[in-house]
Order: sequence, then structure tokens, then C-alpha cells
Amino acid sequence: MPSAANRAFLGMSHSPLLGLNAIGADAQVALDTALEQARAQVHAFNPALIVLLGPDHYHGFFNELMPPFCIGSAATSVGDYQTPSGALNTDATVALALTSHLMDAGFDIALSRRMQVDHGFAQALQFLWDGLDTPPVVPIFMNAVAQPGIPRLARCLQLGESIGGFLDTLPQRTLVIGSGGLSHEPPVPTLAHPDAAVRERITVKREPTAAERDARTQRVMAAGMALARGESGMKPLNPAWDRHWMDALERGAFGELTAMTEDSIEQLAGLSAHESKTWLIGRAALPARPLPCTLRHYQALPELIAGYGLLFQHTV
Repeated sequence: MPSAANRAFLGMSHSPLLGLNAIGADAQVALDTALEQARAQVHAFNPALIVLLGPDHYHGFFNELMPPFCIGSAATSVGDYQTPSGALNTDATVALALTSHLMDAGFDIALSRRMQVDHGFAQALQFLWDGLDTPPVVPIFMNAVAQPGIPRLARCLQLGESIGGFLDTLPQRTLVIGSGGLSHEPPVPTLAHPDAAVRERITVKREPTAAERDARTQRVMAAGMALARGESGMKPLNPAWDRHWMDALERGAFGELTAMTEDSIEQLAGLSAHESKTWLIGRAALPARPLPCTLRHYQALPELIAGYGLLFQHTV
């Protein structure tokens, strides 16, 4: 009889600046060690299915049509920054079955037959499997940048619980990955931007030129180094907020997170801290109680514009 005993959760931050902006030698050793531990534990768990929750940074989803959530029955990585490009090993059958389950459960969900994803999805696969040759994946996008359609905390919890109910019916050993967060406020533009060309770029979907992609990379790299020097107008990282978020998830105390106001997330942790909700969705697909935690790691890395965390838990 399938059950939640076949399930693990990995909360995993990402940063496009990993491998681009240098961090201190000791910090790099600590990060490399933690990533290797995550990789080893994931491979020891040996999942037959991955449910991967991630955001987008105006590479696949744009304001012309921005769903709060979207499941991909097929997905391609655009290969931004240093992540691999190409097709993800998506499991279309499971993706469509999950979509039907959510619709039957009263959870209206978007479906993409040709999803495009960026480093918010690909980096986790790259670090854990050296690329996109992975066990079968069901990618689930969550809007974390475009107001007012950013999903609220309570709805994220409901989605995670419903995904968990679906996974209860499957025999596969399943790894649920939440890729995003924690505190950070990178220079992702919004529709309040004064430049009409920038507003158009984040509204209408099109392939950027090589020059445009390089300019974006250089701009984000410079922003990270400015933040590390204390010369940035961006919101600083908030390690206390990050640790509280990880504490609550580790204990399965979801109510502590859904009690937060949406405004407080941006005020305390930054505009892109909404990405942390991918962790809430993923962890809520496992039982809401303290679970064995075999890896917990956190570093504040301003050079990478990242409160960088790793949290691995599994059911017993």
C-alpha cells in the first residue's frame, strides 16, 4: 500500500551567481561540503520520482500571462547563467495525473505542455545529478515575482497538502524539492519600473539576444558584489528570518508560517523571499510533524544575493 513512508523533502536555495561571484575561501568550503552532503543523501534515498517546485525570473513566464501555479508535462531549461540547457526528464503521465487530482480536489491549476524553466529549476538538478539526466521529474512553477498574483501562504500550504495526498497513491520513492529563497532581493524588475522598455521585457515573452543575456548576467554580478561591500540599496539578507523559516518547516509547524502577513515577507526578507514558499509547498507534501532531519545548513552569502539554505528530511 503506497504511503508517505516513501517520501523525502529537500529545501534548496539557488543563486545564479554560484560559480560567478567569488566568496570567501572558508565560506566556499562550507558551501561545497553542504552541497556534497545533500547530493550524497539524495542519492542514498534513491528517488524514482522527483517533484520539483521552483520559480521563474522572466525566462519562461511573463506578465502577459502569469499563472500563480503551473505543472509542466514537458519542460525545457533555457540554460541561463551556468545551468545546463535542454529537456528535463519529465514524467508526463504523472504530471497529468497530478493535474487531474488537483482539479478533482477543487484546486484549479494551470498546465503547460511546453514549459520553459530557468536556473530556479535547473540548478538543483545540476548540483544533485550533474545535469538534466535525472530520475523522472514533475516540474511545478510558482510565481514569486509578479504581483498581485503571487500565491498566498495558506494557498501554498493547501497545494502542498494536496500534492501529498496524490503522492500517497503512488508506489514510487519520491523526492520533493523546493528550490528557492530564502531572504534576498535581487534586481528583478517589476511593472512599476520607470523604463517602458523594461516593463515590455517582463511582459511579452521572447528569446533574449546573447548581448541582452550577458548584460543581465553582468548586472546581477555587480549587484551581488555591491551588496557584499555594503554599497547597495538592495535589502540586506536576514539570517534570523531564514532560520525561523527553516525551524518551522523542520518541525512541521506550518501554522507559524501561514500566520505571517504577505507584506512582512517583503519587508523583512526581500521582494524575492516569496520563493521560500516553494519550500513550504514541498515540505507540506510530507506529514505535518517533526521528521528526521539529516542535513540542515545555512549561510548568508551577500556576494550571491542569497540566504543560502539546505534542509533534507524524510518520512519513517
